[in-house]
Amino acid sequence: MRPPLFFFDFGMGRLFTVKYRMLQASGIIKTYGRHVIFDGASFTLGPGERAGLAGRNGSGKTTLFRLILGRELPDEGAISMPRGYKAGHLSQQIHFSAGTILGEAMLGLAAKNGHPPLESEAYRAKAVLMGLGFQAEDFSRHPLELSGGFQVRLNLAKLLLEEPNLLLLDEPTNYLDIVSSRWLGQFLRNWKGELMLITHDRDFMDAVTTVTMGIHRARIKKIAGGTHKLYEQILEEENIYERTRSNDEKRRRELEEFINRFRAQATRASAVQSKIKGLQKKGRLEKLSKEKGLEFEFNYAPHESKWLMKAENVSFGYAPSNPLFKDFGLSVGRNDRIAVIGRNGQGKTTLLKLLAGELEPGDGGISYSGKTAPAHFGQTNISRLDPSRTVEEEILASMPGLGRGAARNICGAMLFSGDDALKKISVLSGGEKSRVLLGRLIAQPANLLLLDEPTNHLDMESIDALVEAIGAFEGAVIMVTHSEMVLRALATRLVVFDGGQVKVFEGTYEDFLDRVGWKSEAAALPAENGRPEKNDGKVVNRKDIRRARAELVTERSRVLGGFQSKINETEEKIVSFEEQVENDSRALISASMQGDGGEIKRLSKVIHDAKGRIEMLFEELAAATEELETRRGEFESRLNGLGGPE
Repeated sequence: MRPPLFFFDFGMGRLFTVKYRMLQASGIIKTYGRHVIFDGASFTLGPGERAGLAGRNGSGKTTLFRLILGRELPDEGAISMPRGYKAGHLSQQIHFSAGTILGEAMLGLAAKNGHPPLESEAYRAKAVLMGLGFQAEDFSRHPLELSGGFQVRLNLAKLLLEEPNLLLLDEPTNYLDIVSSRWLGQFLRNWKGELMLITHDRDFMDAVTTVTMGIHRARIKKIAGGTHKLYEQILEEENIYERTRSNDEKRRRELEEFINRFRAQATRASAVQSKIKGLQKKGRLEKLSKEKGLEFEFNYAPHESKWLMKAENVSFGYAPSNPLFKDFGLSVGRNDRIAVIGRNGQGKTTLLKLLAGELEPGDGGISYSGKTAPAHFGQTNISRLDPSRTVEEEILASMPGLGRGAARNICGAMLFSGDDALKKISVLSGGEKSRVLLGRLIAQPANLLLLDEPTNHLDMESIDALVEAIGAFEGAVIMVTHSEMVLRALATRLVVFDGGQVKVFEGTYEDFLDRVGWKSEAAALPAENGRPEKNDGKVVNRKDIRRARAELVTERSRVLGGFQSKINETEEKIVSFEEQVENDSRALISASMQGDGGEIKRLSKVIHDAKGRIEMLFEELAAATEELETRRGEFESRLNGLGGPE
């Protein structure tokens, strides 16, 4: 028998009991001063559901987690969860009580079992730690010896081993490198409890979750499927709302014209009064406010040479006895899109600083062609912002001679419009400071962008805008990123840090996964209990997995491509019929003014038939889209079942 639920209704001040096992929020209202976060938000998270929580920065994603955890209370509404149901949250607060990293991780097992873990269970803790990037030699180290990022990874390991009923993860990949992110994604796909995930990495979210909950206009919309489907539905619903509002406004104007025209005529008094009452009863739909998003382009400095930069036999190490890389070579063409990938701590950021001229190589050399104009966005460059300056002043300082009007335009593009451009750097959040850095970058004419994790602190919509701007940039880009979505969208060449080596890979990220793969990923698939999976007693071969995945990816492209073609064709037909209706409607107005009864009758029928066809096409579009999402989900399940590189 499932345990009962309980919840407290903050509006009525009463305790209620519910029969079914699920997390529920009903009619949540939460404000901070004049800022409305939630206005009647409701949702249900059913057993086994893994929900991606999507929304712009500041929309209330982290606030929702705090409400679920009871760290804040809603102004009104009810939040419920099963009695004895445990929600676990990845904490950024560091508190360790064990003397070793392995011992600290095993505290998660102790919390799960209610008693100290058995020595035989240590393999589970070791498997999770190694998946998150720890090495076997780290297990005996004290947790306080770790860097801040690895201390958060240790907290994550404890949380995963604890296995709470509900796992709440807020940007877990921010502290992970690409290999650890891939491992975590596979682990979460096997999660048996409930999960709510906040991440700016759209591909990571869609690969892990079964449902998406979007926070939009202070409400929560939940759908089965990924973020693309969510935003398509929101866009369609808002388009329908706007068409309805526009039609209502047109009808309202017609009523007002009738009332004003015939108000003084006694013979029309009854009709006028009827229209007035109808107008008073008719609710008015408010125009939707436009949501701001990043809209910008990088400032290109013309460059005619074939090559922008060359690194030859470059070696570097902060300690001469421990070089990060040796004899590294790279030629950068004027339109290259080069991604630098690998585990943290191997030298990716250092390489970018070398290429930007901020560090000198120990051996070898880096040369630029005469008109190369580099612009560097670095993870640590936030410290270079002057806390006493305003946002506008920082933008102006980045480019001498930049006019105030141009600076204000850049501020607006970075979502600092109006008085927000006059905010001091000292009061900004980490994400806002990153946007200031991005604004400084686009103020500078450049033909070589050097970007170190530029998507950190950006929401999905802003990342989409950044990817679009990078794609449209006429110069070259070298970028450090752990986002597989960004890699798939942009990278045409790779610099790969893996297995203690640094190599240039000529090809896309998908090519790399199919042809090479990560040496540091385990040779066998992760099982649910952390042990290697076997097939007929043999450890699964990675080469066979990659071959099977490649075949399945080809099949997926063929099948989904067919559905997408049908969707595109249907959309084109809808646009064509809508244009026809618009043209015929203008012709109908003209025929009405001329009193041409025959033409009015003909056009009315044509418009009616076209509208009917449009409705049918929308139904076909919805069915085809649903089938596309279903088949995409089936392929994802088959790919997940294979494991290995994606």
